[in-house]
Amino acid sequence: MEKLSLQTKKAWFAKHRKANFAASLRLEGFVPSPTDGDIKLPVRAAALRAVQLLKA
Repeated sequence: MEKLSLQTKKAWFAKHRKANFAASLRLEGFVPSPTDGDIKLPVRAAALRAVQLLKA
């Protein structure tokens, strides 16, 4: 058996993570679009700024 590269493993898990998310949405009665799994989270600096604003 050949060894898989780290990039190949990351791509496989990302693909299946999106598929699992879409399946869970369907089970809850939502109709997922192909871009539902592509939500970008804010960078760490933006998250820290938001928390600091809440504390002020």
